[in-house]
Amino acid sequence: MTGKNDTTPGTAARTMAGAIALIALANLGLQTTIGTGSLLENAAGLLRFFTIWSNCAAALLMGAIAAGKTVPRAVMAALATALSVVSLVYWMLLAVDHHPVGLDVLTNQIFHTFVPAATFAWWLKYTPRAPHIIPLLPVIMVPPLSYGAFAFVLGEATGFYAYFFLDLPELGWAMFLANNVGLALFFALVGTVLLAFKNLVNRFI
Repeated sequence: MTGKNDTTPGTAARTMAGAIALIALANLGLQTTIGTGSLLENAAGLLRFFTIWSNCAAALLMGAIAAGKTVPRAVMAALATALSVVSLVYWMLLAVDHHPVGLDVLTNQIFHTFVPAATFAWWLKYTPRAPHIIPLLPVIMVPPLSYGAFAFVLGEATGFYAYFFLDLPELGWAMFLANNVGLALFFALVGTVLLAFKNLVNRFI
């Protein structure tokens, strides 16, 4: 039985979700072949990045929906928000210093443009409206807070920090913690805007 807060997949929704999941999964697999290490070493290296976390989540959740499973409304809102932030932050802040070549050009576009846009469009069309937005916000803030904790552990263990705004040695504890809180609040703000936009659009589609 499906609860009122869940995404109920119909045939069209399942087909489109399956296509997104397959493309995301294939892209993740392709990316592991790019690099100087083994497939496992390359895969481990990829998991240092929030972009990969969000794309893995998209592959898993959209794959589950394609298989006929239901996904809580808050989880889908969190996924749509995380992928939107990934695309926004990459293209506005990080792309200027990132210059992919070869197959990286293709995988980069899928990670930062196709999967976010396709998943957002799917969420917009196939998930139910959220008449009460605030109860969804704690779940939307889980991904950035979880990644912040992971970034700290990874940085302490390896000295590697994927993003300048989570670089503890450069920032110091006060700014590091402030950035984590600010990032979570930013996710909540983006999620609120996206949910309000979705509620408006769903009046017509």
